[in-house]
Amino acid sequence: MSKIIEQGLKVLEVEAQAILGLRERIGADFEKVVKMVTACKGKLILTGMGKSGQIARKLASTFSSTGTPAVYLHPGESSHGDMGVIENDDLIIALSYGGEVPEFGALYKFIARKGLPLVAITGKAESSLAKSAQAVLNVHVPEEACPLGLAPTASSTATLAMGDAVAMAVMAEKGFSSEDFAIFHPGGSLGYRLLTLVKDVMHTGDALPTVKLETPIREVFSIMTHKDVRGAAGVVDEKGDLVGVITDGQIRRRLEKSNDPLTGFAKDLMTTNPRTVDANELAEKALFVMEQFQINMLFVLDKDATQARKPVGILHVQDLLRAKVR
Repeated sequence: MSKIIEQGLKVLEVEAQAILGLRERIGADFEKVVKMVTACKGKLILTGMGKSGQIARKLASTFSSTGTPAVYLHPGESSHGDMGVIENDDLIIALSYGGEVPEFGALYKFIARKGLPLVAITGKAESSLAKSAQAVLNVHVPEEACPLGLAPTASSTATLAMGDAVAMAVMAEKGFSSEDFAIFHPGGSLGYRLLTLVKDVMHTGDALPTVKLETPIREVFSIMTHKDVRGAAGVVDEKGDLVGVITDGQIRRRLEKSNDPLTGFAKDLMTTNPRTVDANELAEKALFVMEQFQINMLFVLDKDATQARKPVGILHVQDLLRAKVR
């Protein structure tokens, strides 16, 4: 094994151990911080210098995208007017592994004067930062991954991991859902996938192939051929409720086995209790059902409608693929 590979593996091992070592710190202090963030009526102000500042920026973005408004405040700029971003209901989270940041001095005084809560994420439990805070998360690591033991590596990784742990715990406490997440991420493929509903891509109206129980099979064939969504027809009873479905597979089997395949009625050919999907369900869920049961289409119902079993649309797997649901 080359020295280059050895060095790469050592870095990963040291940083992995740094994160695993945090497990024993997930206790009363962690719970206190999560409750403070969850109860915050304003926004989170995350601050830090250098590498800690870069992590603070990332964490502010993570909190904001998971239901907790947050901004990054540069401690060096804070004493030049940027402290104006801090409001009375805000909570400040300061990141510094060493806990001795000269630029925090003015910020400490401002926070104390306004009586705002301060959370410290630091590797030094006896530092000025830790002593100034109402709650402390200790991210001390036994060693850095840097060969010289100088560059923040394992310590910055541990700080990021602890911040992520807080953000995810707060997210769970608030009951933040995948739908909420999608609303905050409408521009990405993930957001589009989580925002697209069945009703957004289904076929409706004249494109919906339905027949009655007593519809002659010859007419069923014609409807299945000329509708926009070919290869299937829903069978409805006298009330208009969906009671069965006919697919092109059933037709092929009838043509192969029957001496007179065009005689009879829809009720003689249909499959009862067809699988369906609700119009307000995520399109991704519909695709999952199709894949699980190896079917190409689903009739769509509206469970909130007065007539909950009446088909309101039909969805084909190609519609979902065109919509880039997967």
